[in-house]
Amino acid sequence: MTRGFYFLIAAQFVSGLADNALLIVTIARLHELAAPAWWVPLLKLFFTIAYVVLAPLAGPLADGWRKGRVMLVANGIKAGGALLLIAGLQPLAAFAIVGTGAAIYSPAKYGLVTELVTPRQLVAANGWIEVSTVCSIVLGIVLGGVLVGPVAGSTAGLLPALLGVLALYALAAGLNTRIPDSGARYARASYAVGPLLRHFWRDNLALWRDAPGRTSLAVTTLFWGVGATLQFVVLRWATEELALPLEEAAYLQGVTAVGITAGAWLAGRTVPLRQAPAVLPLGVAMGLLVPGITALSSVHSTWPLLVLVGGCAGFFVVPMNALLQHRGHALLSAGRSIAVQNFNENLSVLLMLGLYAALLAADVPLVLLVWSFGLAVAAAMAVIASAHHRTRRPHRFEAAKAQQENA
Repeated sequence: MTRGFYFLIAAQFVSGLADNALLIVTIARLHELAAPAWWVPLLKLFFTIAYVVLAPLAGPLADGWRKGRVMLVANGIKAGGALLLIAGLQPLAAFAIVGTGAAIYSPAKYGLVTELVTPRQLVAANGWIEVSTVCSIVLGIVLGGVLVGPVAGSTAGLLPALLGVLALYALAAGLNTRIPDSGARYARASYAVGPLLRHFWRDNLALWRDAPGRTSLAVTTLFWGVGATLQFVVLRWATEELALPLEEAAYLQGVTAVGITAGAWLAGRTVPLRQAPAVLPLGVAMGLLVPGITALSSVHSTWPLLVLVGGCAGFFVVPMNALLQHRGHALLSAGRSIAVQNFNENLSVLLMLGLYAALLAADVPLVLLVWSFGLAVAAAMAVIASAHHRTRRPHRFEAAKAQQENA
C-alpha cells in the first residue's frame, strides 16, 4: 500500500471517530432535554437521510473533483453541525447536517480506495478500511462515553465534550490535506436534477442485474441496516438489563471492536477476491449468535460472545465489500458505484431504524426485539446464499460442459 493510502485510512478513522463520539454526546443532550426514548434512534435516522437523498449527487461530485478535496469540504460540513449543536440548534437538525457531510465524504473515500490500489490488493485494502471504519464507530462510541461521563445537567456542561469532538474534526481536516491525487479523471456530469436521477437509476439497475454485484450489494445492504439498529439494541440492553449508565454501556461496545478487527484483518490476508462469496455462511452464524446476549446476566460474561459476533461480522463483510467495489468500479465508476452502495445500505438503515423506533413506541419487550433481529439476519443471509448458489450453478454446468467438449 502507498503512503497516501495510509493517510486516507487515518483521515477517515479520525473523522468517523468524531462522528460517533458526537452521537453519544448528542444522546446525552437529548437526555438533558427529557426527550422521549424513541428519539434516540431518530438521531441515526436523521444522520442517514442525507445518504439516501444526496446519493444521485454525491457520486458525480466525488468523480468530478479531487477526492481528497471533496473529503476536506465534507469534513468541514460535519464540524459545522457540531458547532450548531453548541449554538443550541435542535439535536436532530444538527445531526442531519453532520449526516450531509458524511454522505458527501463516503463516495470520495471509498472511490479513492479503488483508484489507489490494484484489484489484487482490494480485499486487503478493504480489510484496512473496514477495520478503521468499524473501529471508529465502536471506539467513537466509547470515546463519547468518556467525554460525557464527567459532565451532566446543562448545555454548558457538555461544552467540553463538544469542543473535544471539534478538535477531532480539525485533526481529520489536517490529514485530508495529505491525501494525494490518484490521477483518475472522469467526465463531468450534469448536476441538473433530471439527468442526475436518470443516471442514478440506471447505475442502480446495472449493479442489481449483475450476479456478483447483486449478491454483494444484498449482503452489505442487510448488514449495515441491521448493524445500525443492533447498535441501539445493545446500548438499551446494557442500560436496562445490566443496569449500566450510558457511558459504561458505550464502553461495552468497544469489546466488539476486538472481534471485528481480528475478523477483518484475517479476511484481508486469507480471502482472495474470487472466493469472496465463500464467506456467506458466516452471516447466518452471526445472526444466530446475536440472541445469545439475552441469556447473559453480567458484563464480563458478554465479552466472549461480543468478540465472536464481531469476528464473524468483520470476516464476512470485508470480502463482500471488496467484491462490490470491484464490480461497481468495473461497471460504473469509483464514485458512482459507491453512491449506489450508500443509497441501498442507508435506505436499509432508515427502514430498520424506523421500524425499531416504532417498536419502541409500541413498548415491544427488549428480549423479543433482540431475538427478532438476530433471527431475521440469519434467515435473510440464508436466502441470499441460496440465491447465489442457484445463480452460480448454471455457470459451473456450462464450464464443465465446455471442458468435456474440449477433451
